[in-house]
Amino acid sequence: MTRILRDLAHTRAGDKGDISCISVIAHRAADFAVLEQHVTAERVRAHFADLVHGDVERYVLPQLGALNFVLHGALAGGVTRSLALDAHGKSLSSALLTLEIPALVPR
Repeated sequence: MTRILRDLAHTRAGDKGDISCISVIAHRAADFAVLEQHVTAERVRAHFADLVHGDVERYVLPQLGALNFVLHGALAGGVTRSLALDAHGKSLSSALLTLEIPALVPR
């Protein structure tokens, strides 16, 4: 059985040029360990394999119950250079909430 990230967290996003930053923030402190274990840079990179063409870095912020991801090469050159209708990082943060998380811990 799986859940999706939206069940455990919400996201915030920002972008600058061709870099998108996505913060994943646990709804409950008790869920942060699950996020830390299952929402890795590798899984985020795989989730956006068709969109992100650079490295994905992850920063762990346990005191905030959050993970911060920096996605390089994520916005087709940036908002002012892309032909995409909505190349902003906010779209990526919403899409990340569909990432599947194993249901290892009962809620």
